[in-house]
Amino acid sequence: MASVLSTLGANALLDGTPWPPTYASVHSADPGATGTSNELTGGTPAYARKALTWAAGATRAKALAATFPVFDVPAGSTVAYVGLWSAIAGTYLGCWQVTSEVFAGQGTFTVSAGSLSL
Repeated sequence: MASVLSTLGANALLDGTPWPPTYASVHSADPGATGTSNELTGGTPAYARKALTWAAGATRAKALAATFPVFDVPAGSTVAYVGLWSAIAGTYLGCWQVTSEVFAGQGTFTVSAGSLSL
């Protein structure tokens, strides 16, 4: 899983924004520089950003804890990226590119792995 720290994310980290990211979003394509591009919307139940839980850091890295976020995905959507946020409506910090998954009908997408390293 490739990860990218956005310019906003790097600046936020340097300016003291709490780290690691506390929320995630899912996107059909690259989230762009501000994280607002291609984020999924709609569905029943409705898509929403989800909280992240992290394990303790070790060897300059931090991994998601075993409580993985599960997103409701609307029918006809593709999940290709996971966006990382400082809060539910906070600063966009970067993204992970994931293996694209297409949803013909309403479904769920689980982020089953993820890590950050410095």
